[in-house]
Amino acid sequence: MDAGCPRLPDTVLFEIFLYLDHADVLSVGLVCQQWRAVARDEFLWKELFYRYYRVSRDVPRHPGAVSWYDEFQRLYDTIPCVEVQALKEHNDQVLHLSFSHSGCLFASCSKDCTVKIWSNELDISLQHSSNMRPYNWSYTQFSQFNSDDSLLLVSGVFVGPHNSSSGEIAVISMENFTLLSRVRNKPYDVFGCWLNETNLISGNLHRIGRITSCSVLWLNNAFQGIESENVNVVKRLFKIQNLNASTIRTVMVADCSRYDSPDLLLDYEEQLAASSTCPVFDLGSDSEEEEAKPKPPLEPAVQELPDGGGVPTEHGLQQLFDDIMEGRVRPAMTDTELETKVAELFVHSRTKPPEPNLLPTDSNSKTKYLIFTTGCLTYSPHQIGIKRILPHQMTTAGPVLGEERRSDEFFDSLDHVIDIHGHIIGMGLSPDHRYLYVNSRAWPRDCVISDPMQPPPIAEEIDLHVFDLKTMKEVKRALRAHRAYTPNEECFFIFLDVSKDFVAR
Repeated sequence: MDAGCPRLPDTVLFEIFLYLDHADVLSVGLVCQQWRAVARDEFLWKELFYRYYRVSRDVPRHPGAVSWYDEFQRLYDTIPCVEVQALKEHNDQVLHLSFSHSGCLFASCSKDCTVKIWSNELDISLQHSSNMRPYNWSYTQFSQFNSDDSLLLVSGVFVGPHNSSSGEIAVISMENFTLLSRVRNKPYDVFGCWLNETNLISGNLHRIGRITSCSVLWLNNAFQGIESENVNVVKRLFKIQNLNASTIRTVMVADCSRYDSPDLLLDYEEQLAASSTCPVFDLGSDSEEEEAKPKPPLEPAVQELPDGGGVPTEHGLQQLFDDIMEGRVRPAMTDTELETKVAELFVHSRTKPPEPNLLPTDSNSKTKYLIFTTGCLTYSPHQIGIKRILPHQMTTAGPVLGEERRSDEFFDSLDHVIDIHGHIIGMGLSPDHRYLYVNSRAWPRDCVISDPMQPPPIAEEIDLHVFDLKTMKEVKRALRAHRAYTPNEECFFIFLDVSKDFVAR
């Protein structure tokens, strides 16, 4: 075959021969002539792309690909598909893997309560293993390298009373694998994350009522055990009220200064200009008819946030009390409804307003976003909260309780809220932190939540949403590839790993 033509595996050549006119395939010479004629045929490569990878035809090609041939070659050359080594040092389920920024190391967490650090060379080898059971951990669940790969954050579940939701974060030095510090973390599925090279974020939860609570997010110095007693090693970042049994979970930090991805939203609109709906591309379907009829999910909505104005809390509470006593509240409110109503009245006038101008105005912005799952209707995480972190908040210097507040500003408000209308089971950032990828299992379209302790049933299909943090809009490319069968109360977190070209979920 001509040296200037692409070389392909036998399975792909077989597809090409099906595409050619079989009546003309009489000799190797004729085959070569026909191959040269179609070797760069865009229609051919587009057909091969969808047939070979069994992808729905509604899925557009990668924005960075200049042709369907380039897209086919990119996937064929770079998709991992061969097992090269099996690592068997863990003796229980492996729950999470994280890679260093250099790619030279990775860490694994497991239900065997160890965190193991591996050298990511051609022959992978174990460098270190830390057993966290002596610190009363039940298991390790998450890890993250700091930006210069000198420290490793390890998150785990702390052994406590029945149904305990407490966790702990440990910091390990990559220089000598020593344990530098430990920080309590509640609930445990806050996980924790790095804000910068030496400071990490943890959470705490304070119960106010049966279904009302307050989440406090803390900034911690990684070197708490060796810093001077005259230097702050912890500072409160934010204090946020939770309604209807919801809590803040799964915190992560997006650094706006790293944005350098192509604009997926523009590319997508160009390729689907004729479409007015947001299709769900079902990558797990075995039926061509099912693929041809994408099911549109509810559009994730941005929630209007309270502005702190309106009726003063005291007057509102008095009015509510008078209405109840005089029978003007119909039907009669349950204890849960009454608690939520009182909490809403309180939070409206006791919350610091959101920061203006959320979106960065230039590419060199040092803005960082704190991103987490939350909710307002039920304990099931169904919203994404976004809070901007200001430069002076990125250090533990200053008062332990953070910046001064007015007496009527008891809570911090969220700067942006995205409602997913479903149970969020995973989040991940693109390498440049511009795009947020979200796994969710949708609620029924017109469901009504009357009891926060009984969330709606969730779909078996797992949808993948993509949000552009530069514009705070959804990139209309909801993908569906996996199914799950656990109900709400047994639903577990599915970590996402996002590279420049691929998403592993």
